[in-house]
Amino acid sequence: MPSFPTAPKRDHLITQRGKTRNDEYYWLREKENPEVLGYLRAESDYLEEVLGHTKPLQETLFAEMKGRLKEADSSVPEKRGGYFHYSRMEQGKSYPIYCRRKGSLESPEEILLDHNALAEGHDFSSIGAVEVSPDGSKLAYTLDYEGNEAYTIHIRDLATGKLYDETIPNTSGSVYELGGVEWANDSETIYYITLDDALRSDKLHRHKIGSDPASDELLVHEGDPSYFLWMYKTRDDRYIMTYHHSTNTREMRFLSADDPNSEPRVMQARVSGLEYFAAHHNGKFYIVNNDGAKNFKLSVAPVERPAKENWVEVIPHREDVLLEGVSAFQHHIVLRERKDGLRQIRICNPGNVTDSRLTQFPEPAYSVELENNPEFDTRLLRISYSSLITPTTIVDIDMNTGAWEVKKTTEIPSGYNQEEYVSERIHATAPDGARVPISIVYKKGLARDGKNPTLLHGYGAYGAIVDADFVSSRFSLLDRGFVFAIGHIRGGLDMGRAWYEGGRVFNKKNSFTDFIACAEHLIKEGYTSKEKLGIMGVSAGGLLVTASLIMRPDLFQAVVAKVAFTDVVTSMSDPTIPLTTLEWNEWGNPEIQEEFEYMISYSPYDNIRANSYPNILLTTGLNDPRVAYWEPAKFAARLRANKTDDTLLALKTNYSAGHAGSSGRYDHLKEIALEYAFLIDQLASERKSV
Repeated sequence: MPSFPTAPKRDHLITQRGKTRNDEYYWLREKENPEVLGYLRAESDYLEEVLGHTKPLQETLFAEMKGRLKEADSSVPEKRGGYFHYSRMEQGKSYPIYCRRKGSLESPEEILLDHNALAEGHDFSSIGAVEVSPDGSKLAYTLDYEGNEAYTIHIRDLATGKLYDETIPNTSGSVYELGGVEWANDSETIYYITLDDALRSDKLHRHKIGSDPASDELLVHEGDPSYFLWMYKTRDDRYIMTYHHSTNTREMRFLSADDPNSEPRVMQARVSGLEYFAAHHNGKFYIVNNDGAKNFKLSVAPVERPAKENWVEVIPHREDVLLEGVSAFQHHIVLRERKDGLRQIRICNPGNVTDSRLTQFPEPAYSVELENNPEFDTRLLRISYSSLITPTTIVDIDMNTGAWEVKKTTEIPSGYNQEEYVSERIHATAPDGARVPISIVYKKGLARDGKNPTLLHGYGAYGAIVDADFVSSRFSLLDRGFVFAIGHIRGGLDMGRAWYEGGRVFNKKNSFTDFIACAEHLIKEGYTSKEKLGIMGVSAGGLLVTASLIMRPDLFQAVVAKVAFTDVVTSMSDPTIPLTTLEWNEWGNPEIQEEFEYMISYSPYDNIRANSYPNILLTTGLNDPRVAYWEPAKFAARLRANKTDDTLLALKTNYSAGHAGSSGRYDHLKEIALEYAFLIDQLASERKSV
């Protein structure tokens, strides 16, 4: 057997809430310590050694997944002002090219930004925002070369192609957040948000193009460390909105996009537990809120008097429907709802929102999202629809009639026959009796004899929902006889607000027991067996799968934990780490005795014991600002020191990326190919350990 790396143990006593624990791998947080990088490199070398025999399989998987991509492709153009905007990919290139055509799709193409050119010479490159000024003359975009989600704003004159002298570093605007940069309507002013020392977005600034950013005016400072500050521009271009986000409380402010000198006004001052989100429509705010409404309701208020005492309820709370969001158009109000775990789109008359139409979807389990829809005065609503077996389809819905027009269906160049696959929605029963939905897909003709390799995926935090969407790379597993399943566990909003509340703070363990119940149900129903079952989770989903394997190490054969949040108590005790203060209401605050004791009772890192464990692949990014690299590294080191078997434990570090992994589309596929090769090796072959 290859010799695995061993991290030295160094006593680090932490006394907290009357309890002392020894974090012998705490020193792995010392990023500048050469010994730390040496350990990570040793783990990388070990991974190459123990998974070296899967290299041919990885190459085959990569070729398959690449073959399902239409390498030269384009997004469906969307009209913004006098231009049609779209992005396109070129054969063999990793990044999109952002383009527009003036007036019609027959006009000459103008390239606004070529991400491939910007990425040259960089191992990682992420664009967070691409925003053209209202008059079409300038482009503001944000760029991150480190993977730490601290973006730099650049501004380009589109007539000359030249960049303005100023750049603005340390700004927000990652793929996870609202609004990296927004324009005032004068096309000479931008708004942006900067980050504090913990990479928390906390300050809104106003910048005049061509001036020194050092003189930019600070408009809003979110001083409460439990809040993040985001922003967006209303669809009608009337207001710049700020969005102050804590786990269970929200606040919004707004300022005129027509007046670059205007000051922000508070819509409704924050009240603990009050969450709301507003869309502007012809002098009114349509406000989704939870004031006496666990599943949220819709209210309306005039812009002149937007505080809660003036909110008029127009759609009441419903026990069986979660109201997720609202979008405003000139002649329509669009509501995003969720019932029985599935997204609904409701199109309403602004004058009487109860005069509405539900959009019908053709499958029992699916995923649907609104596209950007930048035009305010339009009758067309663009959505993205898919299911576990239906490729992503871009559809324009006529909001007056409900008629669908398919604009594009994702092409699978290597071939795909939807009729060869089966998608199901079943339910497991949790220990407390809760019915937990499971979405399943597999190849037709599969025998439920308990012999099928199976991958169970889950998340279960922040109210985030893992919908049953189409992922072309997944078919490399399905075509090898895998069952793929999603456990819609508590901690997400799948079944409403109570479903989320049932998986946070003192209810967090429900997420794990729900997930375990899903695994047991798949075994009971003959889809798979313990020897053929793998689980996968990302970030907070990494907490899910590592906590589950600690609780039930006998239940799984293979585990993939990507950028896994494993060291709950130590991280939640450190306010210098991004996200910590924001997330005390999600996980708990260790300064509160009862919350400390509950968290430490399930924190995966703190509950590793001498035992036999499944085969495990951990991944991390050296520059990850959300789950620091040391969490998976510490978990690997402690688990290896305690495991009593010879199953595989490997740690993969991406040295040039952060939380989202590699930025280029081909490098991203190579990461998936490694993970799938590990799963196939452990679940679909006779090889059980290395």
